Formats: sequence, structure tokens, C-alpha cells
Amino acid sequence: MTIMRTLLLAAAVPVVFAQTQTQPAGSPFPSSTYENATDPRAQAGAVSGQTSPPKYPSPWGEGLGDWDAAYAQAHDFVSQLTLTEKVNLTTGVGWQSEKCVGNTGSIPRLGFKALCMQDSPLGVRFADFVSAFPAGGTIAATWDRKLFYQRGYGMGSEHKEKGIDAQLGPVVGPLGRQAAGGRNWEGFSPDPVLAGIACAETVKGIQDAGVMSTTKHYILNEQEHFRQGAPPASLGLNALSSNVDDVTMHELYLWPFADAVRAGTVSIMCSYNQINNSQACQNSYTQNYLLKNELGFQGFIMSDWAATHSGVSSALAGLDQTMPGDIAFNSGTTYFGTNLTIAVLNGTVPQWRLDDMAVRIIAAWYYVDRPGNQVADAPNFSSWTSDTDGFRHYYQSLDYQRVNDHIDVRGNHGAEIRAQAAAGTVLLKNTGALPLSGKEQLTSVFGEDAAENPLGPNGCSDRGCDEGTLAMGWGSGTANFPYLVTPLEAIKAEVLSNGGSFESVTDNYAYSTIAALGRRTAQVGGACIAFGNADAGEGYITVDNNTGDRNNLTIWGDFDLLVANLTAQCNNTIVVLHTVGPVITNSFVDNPNVTAIIWAGIPGQESGNAITDILFGKVNPGGKLPFTIGSSRGEYGTEILYEPNNGNNSPQDNFEEGIFIDYRAFDKLGETPVFEFGLGLSYTTFSYSDLGVQAHSAPAYTAPSGNTGPAPTYGTVSNITSSYVFPASIDRIWNYIYPYLNSTSLSVSSGDPAYGINYTWPAGSYDSSSQPYVAAGGAPGGNPRLYDVLFTVTATITNTGDVVGDEVAQLYVNLGGADDAKVVLRNFDRLTIQPGATATFSADITRRDLSNWDSASQNWFISSATKTIFVGSSSRKLPLTTTLDLSGIITGPGSGGNGTAPVYPSSSASGYSSSATSSGDGSSSASTSVGSSVSVSSASSPTGYSSSFTTSAKPSGPAGYSHSSPPAYSPTGYRA
Repeated sequence: MTIMRTLLLAAAVPVVFAQTQTQPAGSPFPSSTYENATDPRAQAGAVSGQTSPPKYPSPWGEGLGDWDAAYAQAHDFVSQLTLTEKVNLTTGVGWQSEKCVGNTGSIPRLGFKALCMQDSPLGVRFADFVSAFPAGGTIAATWDRKLFYQRGYGMGSEHKEKGIDAQLGPVVGPLGRQAAGGRNWEGFSPDPVLAGIACAETVKGIQDAGVMSTTKHYILNEQEHFRQGAPPASLGLNALSSNVDDVTMHELYLWPFADAVRAGTVSIMCSYNQINNSQACQNSYTQNYLLKNELGFQGFIMSDWAATHSGVSSALAGLDQTMPGDIAFNSGTTYFGTNLTIAVLNGTVPQWRLDDMAVRIIAAWYYVDRPGNQVADAPNFSSWTSDTDGFRHYYQSLDYQRVNDHIDVRGNHGAEIRAQAAAGTVLLKNTGALPLSGKEQLTSVFGEDAAENPLGPNGCSDRGCDEGTLAMGWGSGTANFPYLVTPLEAIKAEVLSNGGSFESVTDNYAYSTIAALGRRTAQVGGACIAFGNADAGEGYITVDNNTGDRNNLTIWGDFDLLVANLTAQCNNTIVVLHTVGPVITNSFVDNPNVTAIIWAGIPGQESGNAITDILFGKVNPGGKLPFTIGSSRGEYGTEILYEPNNGNNSPQDNFEEGIFIDYRAFDKLGETPVFEFGLGLSYTTFSYSDLGVQAHSAPAYTAPSGNTGPAPTYGTVSNITSSYVFPASIDRIWNYIYPYLNSTSLSVSSGDPAYGINYTWPAGSYDSSSQPYVAAGGAPGGNPRLYDVLFTVTATITNTGDVVGDEVAQLYVNLGGADDAKVVLRNFDRLTIQPGATATFSADITRRDLSNWDSASQNWFISSATKTIFVGSSSRKLPLTTTLDLSGIITGPGSGGNGTAPVYPSSSASGYSSSATSSGDGSSSASTSVGSSVSVSSASSPTGYSSSFTTSAKPSGPAGYSHSSPPAYSPTGYRA
């Protein structure tokens, strides 16, 4: 059946302009940071009206790292292209104009088909016979690099077999600043190291399958409210501005993107929000300086859908490709396309910038070997209808043909998904009730979250409802379920296979029936299993008055009352939670009749089988929380900005808490979590012993030498405008985005009333001369010396129980500064250990792991403060600790290596060692620091949180170019 167009507005303009919500009681409004959680160091760079400094020119790709071969191929290819063919690569053809959610123009002359870009970060969106993988938060809870990669490879394989060129995932933006953030579940974790490792392995998996990954959303896209401005309508396009200081940007939000770039992600999607009051997709600081210069990104920047707000300004600021091509969905107008052709012809976009855009896109195509991973008739599905036959150009209702081949691309992924979901299930409480024996006389299941949506698993478009069991959030980060195994049916099948009795009540409000069944179950020594959920998603859908972001951290469907009624009758109540993030469990967590609590995450299509494997002991739970569960929303230190706080101008979201989010905030504020970050129980027990540290020789940390070459150009551009007028040989499709001119007159073809205005573009925009490398850059991911291994930490983990089990050993570091976090995660490993056996945990510590960011020098440095390491099973259970001896390392520019490695005695403590908060005496000399940057100082001396990141005014421009200007239009009805 054909899906309604109005329900397909994917990753862009909100479909439902719901009423703006009000701030919850106790909210820090107009701030989004609670007063006790603010960090004075961060506040100077996180203020309303903060601006983003201009950084030009846009760096041209050079084939750094392992990109050299792809760049050589791209150079040869792009050298053959005409101006309009290059523009075709940079511009989508318009929403619903082709079969994918994003499609570029093609180059028929060279046999280059249009590129297909398709959601989502957990499977192929808008397609049949595909898999619905666990969400990012659930796979993160496995803390398993092998499973991160396996899931990525599985998703990439399915995208490839559907004929897709770029998968729009994975997600590390949002990182998870606010616990109630609507799209947190699409990403991995609010911890940058866990998120970064999960993202990197996912990128590798996707691209090893022969598909381009698109890491998103870059950057600071931390809430759904006001991400594009309205609602309320008075905001118009005045999107929320995320205002952040330089240190927080580097040490928290940029960190996982650096991991993605180092892993080879070929595309990064810029986000809807503003960053320090400049639109993300035309922010020259974040795109030109941070991403392409400092992180050495060699791929291309793609806009989120309708996130492009200008033409020339965006191109000069580093945007390489606009999606889906039109300014607003189905508008027939564009900032790129014809306008980019015009801009090159009139010189406002230099040829080298367009050539770099094209080279980056084609290099990405070669980097993942898309030529060797093509399938016939790609793409072999349509995003806009599930019927076999339909319109190829859906919006235009043209070219009726076969559009869906219904190819089943799932392979053995169902079994993998079941194992992944089980591995990401976290046991939070267990007083001996689990695992179930399967021989219970009566097993009872309660709650609508156990059952299926009455409309079926795909009954709500983009999963935009909360009916039945929650196995996927809502929005563009979704896929169609090929099937959904519910907990109800899986548990029932298991019980019946063991000859037991099974009953259920899946109406949360059937109070008397719930009580009666609970009482009968308890009387025969049975098990009562209660299922609850909390949902969220993208802001263009509102569910139960939750406009993307959650209104609160409660469990939905009056679940607390269900549990209260049930536990009043049943003394063996097991609670299973499917949630998009933290929830408040205060009403039942300490109830003695609640004998077990499980966080089952967002598990995907095998939900019921995965939880049944855990409940009945077929799989020993080994997952760990990827976030913190607290007892109130204020404990997290941050809050969603639910109401505009700047009149009709862009709401100002000031990240005044700095690096202190999730467990870092709990530690700083002295809050005791209900269940801490990294916690996860097992059906066995583990002990930790024998902490060891081995120091390694490493080269000195030095800035990359030399400069780039000058900006290259490929081919020539004729200034004869008649060469670019729409060809008579092409049957022009209405409302389709093309690169051609409508007239030999550039001004007429533009249709922009401000065309030709006298305007000075930002200084350096057109500088094509050799450029110096920044000190923190030099290669994909940043300065290569950041990733030198300085220490290897080992510990012995012993399974002291009776069954085989998985333990995730975690390495944390205290960097020693008075203003540093109490501990920060730096490494981990998931180990399978037989009963009575031991395993060795081994984890490297890199220079980056021990570094802080210094805004003054724009570089990383290792302070002379004492560095303390901790190893344990969660962020609050760290029995092994010692300090790092830096004395054996020779440091300083141009030197490296070490003498005799120091000997580290094993030490242990309960919880945190007192040395975890040591800040050093602040008087040590520079020479004591390991692998230091050009200048090394004591913990107290660097400016650290200076506001140098945001000191200069943003550039502005005339209509059609400035981020604050109204959209350009095309008087012809086609794109301009």
C-alpha cells in the first residue's frame, strides 16, 4: 500500500507543529543547566549571543592517511567532468523525486549513476525484507567491539544489497547531554569514549560491507525542541543555538567524531541547530577548522535534510553536498544546483572549492569500493510505496514502472540480532529470582509492553506511537520490522515447552485483574514478570504530547501504579524495562517484592527471544549500562529547553556544565546514582586483582611540519554561459533539481532579488595558496602522536561463581587537575570467563587519554598533575587503583622514548581511592609531563576554558547567502 506523503517527512521539517511545552517544575529555565551544576570555566564560552569565529579557506582534501589511492582515482574521474556534472554530485534532486530519501544527479556520459543516500542508523528505512537491528544505545550496552563491528557489517550489507550508496548512520550527535533527549537512543552513550569506540567499529563494519557511512549529526544537536526553529511559529527558521566553550567541544562532543574520522568514515552529516549562533551547515569554524583541518577529515560533509540555509556561504564554510537538494521539501528551489553553477561562473565560489567538493564525494565512493559493490537495478526499492509498481518520480507522479523488487537482504542477521540484543541486556537487580528454572508452576506476564501493537509492528508510520512492546524509538532513525517477536509470545513458548502454565494481562489499567493474577501466581510460587517502557524520537512526531524529547523521565503507561498493584499481591515480581534512556525507578527499586530489574533497551526485531534467553538463563547477562540511572532529573545537571528563551530569536542553549554530563555530573555534584554508569550484574560473580602497568616508548608529541600544497583544480570552466543552459535534448521533469541555467543571463537565471549586491566575503575565503597544518592536526583523527600508546594496564579477572559469564572490565583515569572530572572512562574489554577460571584484562592508554585541551595554544597537553588509574566493573566499583609514574618518559619537542620502565605495585581500594581527586601541587616544572605539546604546564596554569573558541563575529551576507536570510526563490517554478 502507498504510504501517505505527509507521513514521510523524514529528517527535516516537522510535520506536527505541536504546542510548545512548558518547563517542568524546578527547571533551571531560562538556562538548561541547573545552577549547582554550572562550571565557571565553561561559562565564559557558553553564553547567550556567543559567536563563532570565521575560519577560511575551506581546506582541500589531500588524500591523507590511507586515502591516497582513493584520491588518485577521484582526481582522474573529476578531471573528466564538466561544471554541471560536478555540481550534480553536490546537489540532491529534491524530496521524493527519486527512489531514495536522498539522491544526487547522475553523470550518464561516464556511466555514473545517481548516488542513493538512505536512513537509518539501525537498518534500511522505508524498505521491505530488511532487518530491524538493536538501537545504538542497546548495542553500546554490550560494551563489545566485536558486536559493534558485526552490527555495522550486517547493516552495511543490507544497505548494499538494496542498492544504497550511503547509509545515514551511525550517530554520535546527540551524544546525550540531557537524559530526556529525544534521539539519544539512536546514538550510543553520553560517554565520549564508549560512543567513539562504538562509532568507529560501526563505521568499519558498514564500510567493509562496501557502503559509505555517514556519521551524524555534526555537532551539538542535543535536543529536538527548536532544532529547526518553529514551533512556535513565531520562531520561523530561527533554530536553537548550542553555545559551548572550546575545551568542552574538544574533550566531550568532538571526541567521538574524531574516532569516526580516524576509522575512515567517508561522510559526516551537519546538523539542524546553530552552533554559537551560526548554522551548523555553514559554520566555518566547526566545518573548516575543526573537522577538515584539525581532524584531517578527507571525506565530504553532507547536510541534514533541509539544513542548508545558504549557497555561497555554506560552500565556502565547508559544506560539500546539500540534501535532499530543495530548500524546503518539494519547493523546487535550491541553494546549490543552478545557483552553485552560477556562483562558480560569477566567481563567488572558486573553481577549486567546487572541485574539492566533487573530489571528496568521489574519493569517498572509491574509498569503500562502491564500484566493486554494485547490485543490478539499484536502488531496487522505493522509499515512497511498498507496492511492486509505482512512480519512479513519486512527487511528480511520473514514470510508472516496477519500483520494488522485494529482495530479501536479511541473511542470518536475525540470529545475530538476537545475540546482540541479549548481550546488551543489563541486569540491574537480582535477589535470587533469576534465572528462572522453566519449571515454575505458573508464569505470568503483565503490561502492554509485553504485547504487540494492535496495528502490527509497523502500524505507526516511522514508529510514531507507543503501542505494544517497544523495540524501536520513532523518527527517521527507524526501519520496518520484518517481524517482531514480542516478549509475550516468546516467554509463553518457553514456558509451554517446559510443560508449565502461562497467563497474562496486557492492559496496564486492568487493576483488579492484575491483582488477582498476581495473587494466584504468588500462591503457587510462580513468577510475575512486568514489562514497562519509555519512548522518544525525532521532533517532527509528537507522541502523547512528547515532541521528540521526553517530557520527563517517568516510565510510561502508569507503570509505577501497575507495579504497586502487582507487588501488593506477588512477592516475586520481575521488572523488565524497554526504554530509550534513563528512567525514574524510585517507586519500586527498593521494594522487596521486586526481586529483579532488567534494562532491556531498544532491542529490535528479536526482542522477545532475547529477553527470554536472559530470563531463563540460556544467556548469562553481561551487558552494562551505557548511561546513569538517577532518582531525579535534576541530578543530571542539565535539562531540555522546552520553551524559547530569546523572544522570537534563536533560543540560546548554553552548555554551562562543560564536560560534566551523566556520571561525571553525578560525581561532581556528589549525587548517588540508583544504578551507575557501567553497572551490570551477572548470574555469576567476579573478582579483580593483580593490577599492572607497563610503560612504553613513544615519540615526542610534535606539530606536523610543512604546509599543504596549493588548492588544485581539475579541468577548466568555460565562461560561455550558453554552454550551461538547460539542454533541449533532456525532457525536463517538473520540480526536479538540475544544475543547468534557465537563461544565459546569470541574474535572470538566479531569480534572487539580491543578486549582484556589493558584498565582501569573509577574509581568506578565496585563498588557494598553501596552508599550514594546525598543531593538533596532520592526519585523519588529529595529530597521529595523540594515538601513541604510553602505557598498557593489565588486571586479573576471576570468575568466582558456578557458571560461565561475561565481565566487562573498565579502565578509568583521573587526570589530576582540580577542575577535571573525578574519573573518565578510557578503555574497556568484554571477557568470557569459565567458572573458576581467570582472564587477563589488558587495556592501552594513549597520549590522548591523558591529555587536556588548551585553548590558548589550540593543542592537547598533558599536565604535570598526578594521573591515577582505576580498574573495575563500573564507574563506582573500582577496586584496583594506582598512579602512573611519568618519570621514565623523556618529553619535549623533537624527543621521545623512555628509559627503564617504572615498576607498578598492585594496589586496591574499595570504591574510589583518595588519590582520585589529587590535583598536584601546581608547581611542577614542564619537564615532568608525558608526551607534552609545545608548552607544558602544571594543572593550574593553562587557560583551559578560555573563550578563544568564540571571540570573533560570524560572517553575514546578502539574501540567499547569509544564514539569517530568507530563502532564494525560482520564478520559473523549477529550481534556480
